Order: sequence, then structure tokens, then C-alpha cells
Amino acid sequence: MRINHNITALNTYRQFNNANNAQGKSMEKLSSGLRINSAADDAAGLAISEKMRGQIRGLDMASKNAQDATSMIQTAEGALNETHDILQRMRELAVQSGNDTNTDDDRTALNDEVGQLKGELDRIANNTEFNTQKLLDGSFGAKVVQNSTKTDVLAKAGVSSVQSSGGLVAGDDGSEKEYTIAANADGDGYELKDGSTVIAKATDKTDGAGNVTFTKVDADGNGTGVVALTVKTNAAYSAQDIVGTKITVSGNEKNFQVGANEGQTIGLSISDMTANGLEISNLKVDTYDDAQSAMKSLDNAIKSVSAERSKLGAYQNRLDHTINNLVTSSENVTAAESRIRDVDYALVA
Repeated sequence: MRINHNITALNTYRQFNNANNAQGKSMEKLSSGLRINSAADDAAGLAISEKMRGQIRGLDMASKNAQDATSMIQTAEGALNETHDILQRMRELAVQSGNDTNTDDDRTALNDEVGQLKGELDRIANNTEFNTQKLLDGSFGAKVVQNSTKTDVLAKAGVSSVQSSGGLVAGDDGSEKEYTIAANADGDGYELKDGSTVIAKATDKTDGAGNVTFTKVDADGNGTGVVALTVKTNAAYSAQDIVGTKITVSGNEKNFQVGANEGQTIGLSISDMTANGLEISNLKVDTYDDAQSAMKSLDNAIKSVSAERSKLGAYQNRLDHTINNLVTSSENVTAAESRIRDVDYALVA
């Protein structure tokens, strides 16, 4: 018989603590609904389930991204529907003008309507936006390379960044394309050139912080008021310092993040749907010959818009399948994560 140590009591106390701890863990699992409430519960399971949670949240956000992309495409395609109607009306007027029962005054009136329709076509192209991004002016996809070795205007003192707003495009194969800033003939402003072709103009500015804003030029070389490029400057900027510098544009697509991981994207570009982009900026129907030529030009323009709408429709259908796949993947990964992390009430002991 031992007097100094009550072994029976110690054993009872140990068993009580074990039962109490087990009961506490069971109550923790039952109240939280989770089998793993801390890393100590299952270190490997915690690591696996957290990785799965990252995938689940990424898949859910990718689904939202794809839905936003669908909304953007619907916005662009809806505007092009109106562009199609305008082109069909212009072709109708061209056919009417091609009839020699019309007098010169009649054809002048028909040509006036064609001019107004061209203006509205440009307005639609230049003002159709989604989340402040222009969709139909040819800028959706082009990006200025923010690297001073390629866009060497960035190496000039006082130039902080260069932003493309519209009208700049990359190479036909998506390769980089170079533009040049030059002084205009009068020396009171700048020209942005694609080779020898002036595509945008900017008025001169004083030294110091501000912006040098290049606006697109029309077929006659006049400014359209649509911003093609903005060079942002700071206090160190000196006027005329950017003459002779280069601007490089890369890529011809903007990307939609439609997956949970890096590189899981879908790219899209939208062509220039202005009158100039559709090659009808000089279209007239005020003579018989002009009317005949206009019919062919408008047929080509209608074909171009049809091709663009067809492409957008195909992308929209693709995104619908993408969304369905993302939802299914999220559901399946959630089920897998649940089997690792969630508690099975029937097995709690």
C-alpha cells in the first residue's frame, strides 16, 4: 500500500483530462463545422485546403471577370448594330443617287444626308465606352510600351508617362510598331507620325508640368478632337524636348483574366469602326460616278462591320462556355476542399 502517491487518483485525473480535451475538440468541430480549426488539427490538410481555397476564390472571380467581358462585348456589338443601320441607309442613298432621274439639287440633298450619317457613325465609334474605355475607335488593344529603351520619349527629362487613347495600333501580326514625334512645319506644335504619315497633332506648350495631347487627324489632315495620345509631363519638362523621339506600341489585344492562375486569359481587339477606319471618310454621292463608287465602298464597309460583329458574337459564345466551366470547376474544387476541411458530424468523437 502506497502512501506518498495516489496512483489511482493520478490515473483518473489523466483520463479525465484526455476526455475533457477530446470533448472540447469535438465541441469546437461541432460548433464551427470544421474538422480543421488550427494547423495542429491536420497540418498537411490545412496546407492543401488553403491552396484549394485560393483556387476557389480565383475561379469565382474569374467567372465575374468573364461576365464583365461579356457585358463589354454586348456594349460594342450593340453599337455596331446601329453602325450597320447607318451604313445600310447610306447605301440606300447611294443607290438612289445613282439614278439619273435626280437633278443636281436632288443629289446635293442626298449627299448632305450622307455627310450627316458619316458624322453620326464617327460619333458612335468615338463615344461608345465601357468603364470609360473606348471600344470602337481603334484603340481597344493597343498599348504604349512604358520602357524608355523602346518608347524613348520616356527617357527625356520631365516626361513621366505616355498613354494611348485611340488610333495607335500595333503591327498586323501583333508585333511592336514604332511612331515618331516631330515638329510641325510652322514650328508651333508637334506631329505624331507613322512613317511619313501624320496621324495626330499636338499644339505646343510651355515648359513645366502638364500634358502634351495629340489628337487624331482626319483624311484632310485636320484635327478631329479625338485624343490619340497623351504625353504626361512634370516640372522638369522643356518644350520641344520630345521632338525626334519614338513611341512604341505593342500587342493588338486586351486580355480578360478568365482563370484562377497566371496566363489563363483570353485576348480581344476591336477594329477601328470610324468612317476613316471603314475607308468611307471621303465618300460622296453628289454625282453619278461618286454614287457608283460609293456603293462598292459601302459594300466593303458593311462587310467589315459584319465581320467584326461576327467575331464579337463568337467571343461572347466562347465566354458563355468559359463561365459554365468556371462555375463547374469551382463547385468541384469546393466539394474537394470540403472533404478535407469540413467536419463529418456522424464521425465526430
